[in-house]
Amino acid sequence: MDRRQYITFLGSLMLAATFADSAIAQEKWPDKPVRLIVPFPPGGGTDMLSRMIGAQLGKENGKAFVVENHPGAGGNIGLDLVAKAAADGYTIGMGQATNLTINPSLYPEMPFDPSKDFVPIVLVAQQPMVLVVASSSPYKSVADLLKGAKETKDGLKIGLAGNGTVGHLAGEMLARRANVKLLNIPYKGASPALVDLIGGQFDLYFGNTQSVMALVGSGKLRALAVTSAKRLNALPSVPTLAESGFPGFEAVTWSGLVGPAHMPSAVVVQINQQVNQILKRPDMLEKMTAEGSDALGGSPKDFALYLKSEQAKWGGLIHDAGITLK
Repeated sequence: MDRRQYITFLGSLMLAATFADSAIAQEKWPDKPVRLIVPFPPGGGTDMLSRMIGAQLGKENGKAFVVENHPGAGGNIGLDLVAKAAADGYTIGMGQATNLTINPSLYPEMPFDPSKDFVPIVLVAQQPMVLVVASSSPYKSVADLLKGAKETKDGLKIGLAGNGTVGHLAGEMLARRANVKLLNIPYKGASPALVDLIGGQFDLYFGNTQSVMALVGSGKLRALAVTSAKRLNALPSVPTLAESGFPGFEAVTWSGLVGPAHMPSAVVVQINQQVNQILKRPDMLEKMTAEGSDALGGSPKDFALYLKSEQAKWGGLIHDAGITLK
């Protein structure tokens, strides 16, 4: 064996050893705690859902799934940490409609490319928006509300939890479909917006189920419609917007686990299968139903296709309506 052949032989051995080590490490995954990045503050809906799922994954795998909150820039800061993490299966993130499908069309620059920098793992849950008014409002139905909007010179005032949220875009969609004017009043989050809605500072609001269910239940808010394709079990008497004269109207916020691009496929499959099983458990379904969430699940491919359709839907609306960050 000459020197060149010997060097080639040694290189082959080293390459084989590298692949063997990688395979062994993958078989043992996880052999240390896994970071679960939540790109929103503690205590919110995405955070609570992430902690529920993370706790169950920890039990399944015998290693902790440690939730880390990294809020900011509409979820971009936290997901950027996921995009730039080592693709070894030890950092995953809870992506959401806002940061994966709305922000790319809303922000002039993004720190990551949602289509290239992540591997979709599994859709977890979705929540429709609920169209609500204050209990003191004269509007008892969607028809009443739209009649009022047409009769008001500058249109009704709609509160926003923030520019570019699903609630904001749901309002834009309704205004365009109903051919009415709605004056946007942005807030820095749902809590201050809801306080002012109850106080009569504006007329209507699209809020996710986690933020408005308790207020509807206590009688402080009146629910006029939901933005899902079918009625919510938690609000069975509240019609959908599709039933209220707008066929095909659907605007939901959703959450799904993603990892850095090139994450080991075996780990993606393992987490996907485990989450699908978790989402079928009666105790988990009961908790999610109580807060107005629908369990999703499905394959990584299902998630990838859903991402594309959501990016096209929201991107088209943002472009057509000329929505910009202010």
